[in-house]
Amino acid sequence: MGRKVNVIGVGMVKFAKPGASDEYDVMAAAATKSAIADAKIDPKQIEQAFVGYVYGDSTCGQRAVYAGVGLNGIPVVNVNNNCSTGSSAMFLARQAIEAGAECVLALGFEKMEKGALGSKFDDRTNPLEKFVEVMARVQGFNQAPPAAQMFGGAGREYRWKYGTKRETFAKIAEKARKHATKNPYALFNQALSVEQILASDEVFDPLTRFQCCPPTCGAAAAIFCSDEFAKKLKISKPVYIAAQAMTTDFPTSFEDSMIKMVGYDMAKACAKQVYEKSGVSPEDVDVVELHDCFTANELLTYEAIGLCKEGEAEKFIEAGDNTYGGKFVTNPSGGLLSKGHPLGATGLAQCTELVWQLRGQAEGRQVPDAKIALQHNLGLGGACVMTMYRRD
Repeated sequence: MGRKVNVIGVGMVKFAKPGASDEYDVMAAAATKSAIADAKIDPKQIEQAFVGYVYGDSTCGQRAVYAGVGLNGIPVVNVNNNCSTGSSAMFLARQAIEAGAECVLALGFEKMEKGALGSKFDDRTNPLEKFVEVMARVQGFNQAPPAAQMFGGAGREYRWKYGTKRETFAKIAEKARKHATKNPYALFNQALSVEQILASDEVFDPLTRFQCCPPTCGAAAAIFCSDEFAKKLKISKPVYIAAQAMTTDFPTSFEDSMIKMVGYDMAKACAKQVYEKSGVSPEDVDVVELHDCFTANELLTYEAIGLCKEGEAEKFIEAGDNTYGGKFVTNPSGGLLSKGHPLGATGLAQCTELVWQLRGQAEGRQVPDAKIALQHNLGLGGACVMTMYRRD
């Protein structure tokens, strides 16, 4: 990595159910203004903006930036990388600072519809066609939502391989709900027991309804800057990016494995790059925000990013090593399962939570003495973005 990249301002809105949110530009403006106020900068100091969303027309980014920053004539780049869109906007913002920019905005938002995700463009080749072909070969195709079939199928493959109990997956959702009770920005703030989670409607074994992230509306933003810019603002010990990487699919994604198809090897390779670039080992990490779109993916990600060894996720969960008092606090925000998953905003909401954690501003969900934080954001199609944050 080149110049040091600091995160000096973050902000987000409380996530909402489809039909209950403000318009996308209103949410985006609120998140942006919160990040600007947090950074204590003039909006005119922002030189570029990278804006992520999945559903919307081609210049929603401009509309959102104009509402939050003003008509300053700055470059605005619209970004779409499926569920890793927010982190992809961050990836570009970080590169812009390394290339010479002084102050850059990364913004993500989504206004979603009710129900499971579906394709909006039926008159052209679906980008997930090859993924669906793998699924059709391995397990067939039924009436459940396609994403649930993919990640549920990966969880089922893991169960068959290691004998993992269905209750183990439910414990991840129980943890998510418990963490979210302390997060005022989360969509679901009510705790649920393992029994309640398992009793909810089955979507695709081993997943029940409460083990699937909900469609969500929301926005989040972050301000990135150079060391020189931070010094001019007299910001002492800002949170900074120690390493960041993005990977896309390898040939193994299209072999006959649901685990590989949903991004296991992308995440494993991305984590390896981040650990090597940062000089940080998994054991050094204090807090993690990872992509728990389904409980199955959180379980797989523990192993892919090195929080535990392959085949030991159940032992890791049963020991409580994924929560307060254990080895790592994973998804203190409640994660996608409970905070919600507005696709374009998710990566920046993860960033916001981790910046608050490293500053000691996470209130009732604060991880004690957090100094090193790891972020994992995954999108099928595919891309995995991981970021290591530190505060000295």
